[in-house]
Amino acid sequence: MKRANRLFMGVVLAFLWLGGNALAAENCITCHAEISPGQVKDWRVSGHAQNEITCSVCHGEAHQSAADYTLAILPDEGVCAQCHQQQYDQFAKGKHNYGWASLNAIPATHLAPDELIEGGRGCGGCHNMGIKTEEEKEALRAKGYRYQNNSCDECHTRHSFAKKEATNPRACQQCHMGYDHPQWEMWSSSKHGARYFIKKDGDLPQEAAGPTCQNCHMPDGNHENHTAWGFLGVRLPLPADKQAAADRVTILKALGVLDPETGEPTAVFDAVKAVKMARLDEASWQKQRDKMIKVCSDCHSEKYARAQLEMGDSILQKSDRLMAEAIETVAALYKEGLIQKPAGYPHNYPFLLTFMHTNGANWDENLDGLSYIDQVLVQMYMKHRMRAFQAFFHVNPDYAYWYGWNEMTKDLGEIKELAKTMRAQHVKDGS
Repeated sequence: MKRANRLFMGVVLAFLWLGGNALAAENCITCHAEISPGQVKDWRVSGHAQNEITCSVCHGEAHQSAADYTLAILPDEGVCAQCHQQQYDQFAKGKHNYGWASLNAIPATHLAPDELIEGGRGCGGCHNMGIKTEEEKEALRAKGYRYQNNSCDECHTRHSFAKKEATNPRACQQCHMGYDHPQWEMWSSSKHGARYFIKKDGDLPQEAAGPTCQNCHMPDGNHENHTAWGFLGVRLPLPADKQAAADRVTILKALGVLDPETGEPTAVFDAVKAVKMARLDEASWQKQRDKMIKVCSDCHSEKYARAQLEMGDSILQKSDRLMAEAIETVAALYKEGLIQKPAGYPHNYPFLLTFMHTNGANWDENLDGLSYIDQVLVQMYMKHRMRAFQAFFHVNPDYAYWYGWNEMTKDLGEIKELAKTMRAQHVKDGS
């Protein structure tokens, strides 16, 4: 009898809970169908609606009218984890989880206008991904930014949260395109991309290969995505080849990872390590390389896949020879006093991680920008070196040569000519 009573009470409570949620959902829908109809339409066609996941499950019940809209909870990925624990655990280990942390680890971030970072219309628009601490959330709220996180809904956009959307390569295009990481442009105009679009048009059978971003970087829907070389395209230990090792050390110095005078690791090294922006041990690099070999071997022979990836390693090494020569050319100008150490620079040495922003601690101050030769150097690294080696891994001949390698050689020539002109001008001004 007691068991029957407990069962009866459980049914009653469940009914009341569902009824309460249904009522809350109806109130939300009535209002938001007028205020933000797109959100309501998306929710109605979502798996959440089909499974009776109503508004209050994610947003709480405190917000009941236009006057108390600030009480609505904007859910972070922890809320998603209540139902999607496996994907959450995978995401927590992947590179997307480091989006926000890596953005804040880069010095250039703190020189940019807030609208581009916290406002989400620049770097922050994509790098707002990642699990934030309560302190970070509070700091954002204190600045008037109501969102907390923007992780799952970067790929599964709200309020439909559709898996089909997230597995479409266009979902990746929003972030993986443009100046320093044109993966969309490289993939979509590669043979892989061409096969995908031809297959989509129905001109290839469905069983034909047409790899997407997700096929290669998130196989079987695994949210723990990484690349072997990392975003910066540098790794440790140093290569056995002496010139290649010296070139990589020069680049690490210009990234601020190594002290230009002592060669010892700096605080930037710790930041880069924390967000896995580079591979700082052989095991972590090899793990990601082996995973990619396995993915490539779904379509190609393992021997062919290894040869192609090793060719990418080789062009990166050759690109670093050009890069190191350019850095050393500009570094000599710093040493000679022809370029003054900008405010906020850690050393009297080129610093690539300031990007193109003004020097100093705050955008609002009246500060001078980078010297032109520094800007060319940053462009050589962030834009053209990225294309040179990333295009090899994305199998795109045009990007690898014309937009990458060729532009690097052009940058190096310009840097050398600028250095010659600056020295000539210095002699003229001193005479």
